Order: sequence, then structure tokens, then C-alpha cells
Amino acid sequence: MDTVLDHERDSSPHHVEIELTILMPCLNEAETIGTCIRKAKSFLDRSGIRGEVIVADNGSSDGSEHIARSEGALVVPVSERGYGAALLGGLAAARGKITIMGDADDSYDFANLDSFVEMLRKGYDLVLGNRFLGRIDPGAMPFLNRYFGNPLLSFIGRCFFGTKCRDFHCGIRGFNTERIRHIGLQTQGMEFASEMIVRAALARYRIEEVPTRLKKDGRSRPPHLRPWRDGWRHLRFLLLFSPRWLFLYPGSLLVSVGVLLTFLLVQGPFFIADIGLDVHSLVAGSFLIIIGMQSISFGLIARRYAAAHGFLPRSVWAEKLGAFVTLERLLLMIALPLFLLGFGTMVWSLLKWAEVGFGPLEFGSLIRTLTFAGTFTALSIQIAFTAFLYEIVSFPLSSGKTRG
Repeated sequence: MDTVLDHERDSSPHHVEIELTILMPCLNEAETIGTCIRKAKSFLDRSGIRGEVIVADNGSSDGSEHIARSEGALVVPVSERGYGAALLGGLAAARGKITIMGDADDSYDFANLDSFVEMLRKGYDLVLGNRFLGRIDPGAMPFLNRYFGNPLLSFIGRCFFGTKCRDFHCGIRGFNTERIRHIGLQTQGMEFASEMIVRAALARYRIEEVPTRLKKDGRSRPPHLRPWRDGWRHLRFLLLFSPRWLFLYPGSLLVSVGVLLTFLLVQGPFFIADIGLDVHSLVAGSFLIIIGMQSISFGLIARRYAAAHGFLPRSVWAEKLGAFVTLERLLLMIALPLFLLGFGTMVWSLLKWAEVGFGPLEFGSLIRTLTFAGTFTALSIQIAFTAFLYEIVSFPLSSGKTRG
């Protein structure tokens, strides 16, 4: 038999090559872990693949780890709690050239992993199960997850990261072990599933999906999944790893609308059919410009920081932007002209006020001009501060200690 059992591992020669690791995260799965291991071993026997079964135990208190050992799996204790933490611990111990991971609740069939192995042998770096292309048994997935949460988060993931994956959160997937280790997965919770796809997509890995079946899990206790909490953690991760969609695109839209309103209304009211836009819309446009520019600033700083410290890969557009956008250029070519425009308009308004002896002004006579002036003065100061912060985040980190 080609399965590497727990008691064989220490005596196995180090030169023996393992092609496949079947990895299962486990937290109190005594009802199902034995079934999953037996199915995984039956697949290895049937396919003739030299492999190992690893159970990453995340602190089970129901005897799951003892059952796993008795079934011949290697048990890797992982003290750090969380779905991602368990998988990272198991991944560190994996010896297979390829790894297939899946939940230990008997909702996925470890006896039929042929499609995953076939795609991985063809050279794909990450192969995801797709439950929507396969089959979802009655009661296997909550209604909200099936028709709202998973489709929405998968759609956001495709938009943000240019991947074609349509089931971001399927619990069974296979990958080239070393290639996945190389991308530096870090998250500890359920968002680990999204992180794997996102980092693989950013690294330009070859990703494919295969139809898979989701059965109703075999346990009697409630699942560990918390739909709203875990859904938010997935969305949060997707947003944090895409400064363009979180900051740049919304900010650009706000600035565009604000600039349009400002230049339409700075001279007077503007009418669209029976709708009249006046000074109130001008003030709203001013706020949109300031908020939007702040969002764009956050996006540029976040992207530069993430690239400088390895959270996101460097990109061509970011490198070109970084080469052009220097502290001096931002100050002299953007901040200073805007300041002179805004401050000059304020001086002009002050002179108009002086013409009436600094007395009461007719209502609305200078509000448009002052709104215009205040907007561009605020922008100039905002951009100047952004320029300095943009430069600060590019400083290299030093491992040496500073001397007092």
C-alpha cells in the first residue's frame, strides 16, 4: 500500500517522494474524521498514488485526534485557533508535491479526487472545487450562503482580482504545495479561503475549477461557520487587498461628480429640465471633491506601502506612478498651483468686500466664489500633506537599532 501512515513516517527514508498530501483541518470532528480518512486512503489505494493523510488538529476535545491516529493519519497539533491557522500548520508539515485540502465533516468526498489530481498534474497551481458547477445536496448549504453570500463575494473577488473563479469559498481545493507556500499565506480565520485565491491571482498562478459535490455534513452539532461574521471577514479581506476598489475608484468618482458640479454652478444656477441646481449643490460638490481626493490619497499611499512591504506584488502602473510622483513634483506642480488659485480667489473676494467698506454683503453675492476658493485651498493643503506621507511610507525598514 502506498499510503504513508503516521507510524511509518519517522522510519520512512527521507528520499522517498510523496506525490499527494491530503490535508484535513479538524476541530471536534469525532463523528466524521474517521470516515474522511478512510475515504482518502481508499482513493490513494485505488489510484496507486504515493500519498499521506494529514489531520491538522486545532485543539479538539472530543477525541478526534485519537481517532485520526488510529485510522493511520499523521496528526499535526495546531495551538493557534482558526481555520486558516490549522491549514497553515498542516501545510507546513506536508511532504506531497501536491496537496488537496478539504473539510473533515464528510461534506466532500475524499474517495473521488481524480479531477483535482488530473488538473494539478497538468500544471495548474491551484484547483478549486465548484459546488455550483457540480451538485449541492438538499440541506447542505444555507439558503443565504447559496443564493446571496457566496455568489456576491465571488463576484466581488472576480471584479477586484481578475480571476474567473465562481466559487471562492469551496472547502475542497488542490494546489502545488511549494507554489502555495511561496505566496506567503497569513490569515488565521475563515478568510484564508479568499486569501489563497487572491494571492494566487496576484502572483499570476494558473487557476482552474472542477465540479464537485457538496453533501450535508455528517455531524450532529452546529457547524463552525458563522455566516455574517465570516462573510464580513471575507469581504474585509477582499477590500484590504484591493486599494484600487476600496479607495481609488470611489474617490475618482466622487471627485469627478464634485468637479462637474463646481464648474457648472460657480457662475450661477444650472437647470436640467425642471430640476434647478444652485448654491447648495455647489457646496455639496465641494465636499465631494475634498472627500474624493482624500480617498484617492489613501489609495496611493496604501498601494505604495503594500508594495514596499510585500503585502501586494509590485505592479507596472504603480512603479510608473511611483517614479513620476515625487514629493517635489506633488508640492510644486499640484499643491502650489491649487493653493495660489484658492488663495488668490480669497484675496479677490476680500477686495470685493472692501468695496462696500467691509459692511454687510448681499446674500449669495460671494458665496460661490468663496466656496470655490475654500475648496482648492483645502485641496492644496491636503495634497501637500499626502505628498510627505507618500514619501514616508517608501522608507525602507531597518533591522538595526537606533542609538540614543
